[in-house]
Amino acid sequence: MLANLWVKNKPAILYGAALAALLFLLKWLEWHFVIVDHAMEVYAGAIAVVFTALGIWLALKLAKPKVKTVVVEKQVYLNGSNFVVNQVELERLNLSKRELEVLQLMAEGLSNQEISNRLFVSLNTIKTHTANLFEKMEVKRRTQAVDVAKKLCIIQ
Repeated sequence: MLANLWVKNKPAILYGAALAALLFLLKWLEWHFVIVDHAMEVYAGAIAVVFTALGIWLALKLAKPKVKTVVVEKQVYLNGSNFVVNQVELERLNLSKRELEVLQLMAEGLSNQEISNRLFVSLNTIKTHTANLFEKMEVKRRTQAVDVAKKLCIIQ
């Protein structure tokens, strides 16, 4: 309990102790003649020392990085040059050649309109193929379909 109190109030205790020591030193040495003749300079010097110490402490406190580095390990799927299509998964999903083409073009980041232009078919045909893909792969979004296909090694 006492140690916890010390840790929380350490700066305040240290500054209080420093000020008390300074006051004790002034009384102990009886610097009355210095204080009378040079009162303003002594007080200004004491204040300057306190604020300098406070500035140094604050700069050190603020300069410490507050962000903690966390290392996250995650499995990465590489597109190697020796890629082989997983025929078992392809047959299990029952994807047609055209659906596979559409899926590959989705993975390249093409929109439905761009895919229809590249394959020389209508936009509605691409939307139909996309809906069939989503149903067969049991996904709701293009990104999910591409992710599942890459994990199953259907596309590169």
